[in-house]
Amino acid sequence: MKRLVLALSLCLPLFAAAETTDGNLFTGGDVARGESKAATCGACHGPKGNSGNPEWPSLAGQGAPYLKTQLEAFRSGARKNVLMSSQAAGLSDQDIADLAAYYAAQTAKPGVASEASVAVAQPLYRAGDAERGIPGCAGCHGPTGAGNPAAAYPHLAGQHATYTAAALRAYRSGERGGSHNGQMMVTIAKQLTDEEIEALASYLNGLQ
Repeated sequence: MKRLVLALSLCLPLFAAAETTDGNLFTGGDVARGESKAATCGACHGPKGNSGNPEWPSLAGQGAPYLKTQLEAFRSGARKNVLMSSQAAGLSDQDIADLAAYYAAQTAKPGVASEASVAVAQPLYRAGDAERGIPGCAGCHGPTGAGNPAAAYPHLAGQHATYTAAALRAYRSGERGGSHNGQMMVTIAKQLTDEEIEALASYLNGLQ
């Protein structure tokens, strides 16, 4: 647990640099090329990466390094999804970098949190639960949910609650978690109850 807390504390100094650095500088991708390659992605992830289906994630404003690592994981099979694995299989390294740069440059649309979720989720998001060894989500994902592109910690604000809840349950079960960051999320998610997962998912959808 000490190692986990230390790793989370090291996220904090990177936010300033991440907020002022364009995503394509991290990955070498080109936004214009990425836009031309994103037509197929838009069928599920929506125009400019704002998904209209709560089961499919919005990609707009997501950090380019995080998108790059996820596409690479789908391509290699480290992260499994029938639809995404087939889409990523034919992507080159440059395709992935360009798509990541494009979506990182788009503007995410905010969502709405339920009032009931705030009382449960806000304390967990901001400060965690020391008694259970749960660190505050804000330590890596930022006080506004903007994420930390430099460290490949994802942007969470405005993400569909349905998708976020499914992702947290997948981490809790061990279905997701192949990367170092993913293993950190498995450790955290295993401590969360169903009520906390649903509340966090709703809270994040309305976070701005």
